[in-house]
Amino acid sequence: MPAQTLECTSTGAQKSAGKYLTFNLQRESYGIDVLKVREIIRLTNITAVPQMPDYVKGVINLRGKIIPVIDLRLRFGFAEVKDTDLTCIIVVQVKLPDGRNTQMGLTVDGVEEVVNLAVGDIEETPDFGGKISTDYMVGMAKVKGTVKTLLNIDRVIASDELENIRKVATD
Repeated sequence: MPAQTLECTSTGAQKSAGKYLTFNLQRESYGIDVLKVREIIRLTNITAVPQMPDYVKGVINLRGKIIPVIDLRLRFGFAEVKDTDLTCIIVVQVKLPDGRNTQMGLTVDGVEEVVNLAVGDIEETPDFGGKISTDYMVGMAKVKGTVKTLLNIDRVIASDELENIRKVATD
């Protein structure tokens, strides 16, 4: 069942009810639309690609398909930490700025669960003021007494810089 999208009249932000895969990074919880998730795999050997930003770990061969892998922790500017038994790769389908779809891997500290969120469970992204961009966030979800940041994974991943990474990895 596709996620519903409702328009908020106050800020124009979108609230998307539906199912989200939740995961953690640096003891904080995040969620992405489950329809974007292709699979979750154990951390595997990642082949480094020269001259990439530090958050691009390299590529993996997933059943014959080359998938770029991004360390989401580093992408968000968090400190690099040693991988654990819970560290995994979430393979997602993202839409690139040119409209094409591609798969990318995201390393995360651990996967939590799939949650079904109603519109009432999702608050608008707070205004952090100034020039701080929050367009990569769908909103903030209240789940079992905790707050989870819901991500628009296309906006987190599909920048022009990452499109160039995808080209290098697949050429």
